Amino acid sequence: MGSTRRTGRTRRGTIAATACAAALAATTAVPAQAHEPERVPLHWQLKDTGTPDVRFRGLAAVSRDTAWAAGTGGTVLRTTDGGATWRNVSPPGAGDVQFRDVEAFDARRAVVLAIGEGEASRVYRTDDGGTTWTETFRNTHPKAFYDCMAFFDHRHGLAMSDPVDGRFRILSTGDGGRTWRVLPTAGMPAAQEGEAGFAASGQCLVTSGPKDVWLATGGAARARVLHSADRGRTWTATDTPLPAGDPARGVFALAFRDRAHGLAVGGDFRPDQPAPRAAARTADGGRTWRPAATPPTAYRSGVAWLPHSRTAALAVGPTGTDLTTDGGRTWRTVDTGSYDTVDCTPDQGCWAAGEKGRVARLEH
Repeated sequence: MGSTRRTGRTRRGTIAATACAAALAATTAVPAQAHEPERVPLHWQLKDTGTPDVRFRGLAAVSRDTAWAAGTGGTVLRTTDGGATWRNVSPPGAGDVQFRDVEAFDARRAVVLAIGEGEASRVYRTDDGGTTWTETFRNTHPKAFYDCMAFFDHRHGLAMSDPVDGRFRILSTGDGGRTWRVLPTAGMPAAQEGEAGFAASGQCLVTSGPKDVWLATGGAARARVLHSADRGRTWTATDTPLPAGDPARGVFALAFRDRAHGLAVGGDFRPDQPAPRAAARTADGGRTWRPAATPPTAYRSGVAWLPHSRTAALAVGPTGTDLTTDGGRTWRTVDTGSYDTVDCTPDQGCWAAGEKGRVARLEH
């Protein structure tokens, strides 16, 4: 997810976000009677990417017009016209890697993360819209497996790996992803047996403001969220009520609208397994998490707050999209299309991406 975009709230933006949430909520409403004015809900409008064999779990929305998607087969796409056309800007020679995260600063500058054990975990950066790429990091530790990446601003960012020698490993950059270094692990709590991150949507590591970052985990006895207030040097861990106790269960995605208010979604990614308690919320920066009273009905891998809203957000997964209009207390399904990740921009642009080359923008 593109986590570098922070904007102040305005009354106009709040009104627009409220209207957006209300329109989305109407997608499953009973049709209006003949004498009633027709309500035109918002809905996902699929965009033809021309890549039916690619699964896009990496997504960075820059605006309603510009977005980047990264996925299997070393594929990176970019649009600057709202999805009408897509340019394949994949790094040369990367066809054997899986991109699971992309962070874009604008239409020309972006950083992508490839996942996998050992040297399969890599980072690439472009400064010319994907015409050329530079590989800026290649993992050499055989036990490291990088899952997600997030930026505080255009210069400072982190990437996280599954535990190495009992602790999550954090990679840091101070120059926009051009160079990276592994941070000391002295301030990282010990990992649980089997604990890891999920490279499902690029949202297992998210930021808010200049220094706060959160890390989502699963696969162990307890599904946890780790928080750092100093750009990844020291961390605290908190249990969440999301499903745990199995390698397929945990927190898959996080979204924070400020330093205090956050959402966590996940569950059990196996399609034949139920995913109760698949969402939770926090109002104290992740120190405590409360389960949703009415959670999504199935596993969800991505989540994003609607622009300028204090209460509305979207969660996506292989079986559909859910909407909350009360800050994560209750969720309702508003679309049944398959998506893995979602991202929204200050100019009311929300994008989603997933399997079979699916990329969509939220439309009237």
